[in-house]
Amino acid sequence: MKPYDAIIIGSGQAGIPLAAALAKKGWKIAIAEGHIIGGSCVNYGCTPSKTLIASARAAHLARRGADYGVRVGDISIDFEKVMARVHERVKKSHDGNLKRLHQYPDHLDIYHAYAHFEDSKDGVHRVRAGSDVLEARRVYINVGARALIPNIDGLESVPYLDNERVFKLTALPDHVIALGGGYISLELGQAFAHLGSAVTVIESHKHIVGREDDDVIEAVTHVLKQSGLHIKTEQQVIRVEQTSGAQISVTLQGADGAQSSVTGSHLLVAVGRVPNSDRLNLEAVGVTTDSKGYIPVDDHLKTNIDGIYALGDVNGRGAFTHTAYQDYEIALDNIDGGTRSIKDRIMTYAMFIDPPLGRVGMNEKQARASGKNVLQAVYPMKWVSRAKEQAETAGLIKLLVDADTERFLGATVYGFQGDDVTQIIGYFMHTGASYKVMQHALPIHPTIGEFLPTILAELKPLT
Repeated sequence: MKPYDAIIIGSGQAGIPLAAALAKKGWKIAIAEGHIIGGSCVNYGCTPSKTLIASARAAHLARRGADYGVRVGDISIDFEKVMARVHERVKKSHDGNLKRLHQYPDHLDIYHAYAHFEDSKDGVHRVRAGSDVLEARRVYINVGARALIPNIDGLESVPYLDNERVFKLTALPDHVIALGGGYISLELGQAFAHLGSAVTVIESHKHIVGREDDDVIEAVTHVLKQSGLHIKTEQQVIRVEQTSGAQISVTLQGADGAQSSVTGSHLLVAVGRVPNSDRLNLEAVGVTTDSKGYIPVDDHLKTNIDGIYALGDVNGRGAFTHTAYQDYEIALDNIDGGTRSIKDRIMTYAMFIDPPLGRVGMNEKQARASGKNVLQAVYPMKWVSRAKEQAETAGLIKLLVDADTERFLGATVYGFQGDDVTQIIGYFMHTGASYKVMQHALPIHPTIGEFLPTILAELKPLT
């Protein structure tokens, strides 16, 4: 039995900084990771996908050279070099995380094994990591989530890709069939299209990016189709099989019952995520999960069992690297006697398609359902000077304000630098200041963000 001040199960974007911070305080810490140090973001999520997307954007801009008066010859893709760049970036991030953990050899032990609970007694929780049994009064769960693999006839018999396997490709796919109309499917689908692959996106619902407002859905869909994506909505996948020519055939059924099929060289499954809580033997210590396997936590990340906390994707309170990292910040602040909590979080995220889609707080659909006295302004990106100068005029900016408090309710920014502009609004929202304060600020010209005061001047009641 090995005693610790705290045990951290999983080494994602909450686990590693928490382990390092507590070890720096002089605590005796154990961190257990059965897969790859750094979790999904570093190894098969944000880092590799955004690196791949950067190469895809370079190819896309090269093909658009004539739009800017630049003569460009035939564009070819060295996919081996593209992936080498991806893997190099992943290795540097992974090695950086490992180096961070190794800074505290006297206070931090690393167990390269999947860990699970054995039991609890008198407030002490026992965790098995490989052949070792660890014990501590505090345990932080940071095991993340994995790709949801749907129950589709024949799927297990074909060499399908998910968000991890896709980065093991050694040759550019001829035709990617992507199941799902969300982040992973659209980001990677557009990237492969820009690199030269044919791409078909299959979505079971009426629209892709279905959580967004209708005008945003329309704008995103239009741009992705221009990028070369063939988008098929309201289609249920009923069968998958590999043909004699090593192609993958997907049989679909539409809302009217009619069947059709699409055949491609690769199948990407990106229909959702499932938490890794099923690997933890939670019942041994009485930690509960919801119907989807997420571990419910209070606003300070504590589970229903004293001394056991859940951080990151597994708690269902955010599915992003930035929410996991903020969970770490909240956990550390609470240890130090602070009062930070999840209830103070204003949710924000971005979809890194090209151009990016950023969201913070409410969208129009949510504002209408809120019962608040809402003001809204919508401004097409084609009216923004910087966007016109960049020849990046696709998209729009939507701002929502509470007329009674004068505070921002939310914003959607789809277009050139939409992710960073959304971040500006997110920071401002945390101040709780009136939107009029932003109206009176001095903007830099020419930027996308400079138009925020102009757009706010166009606020009108949401009818």
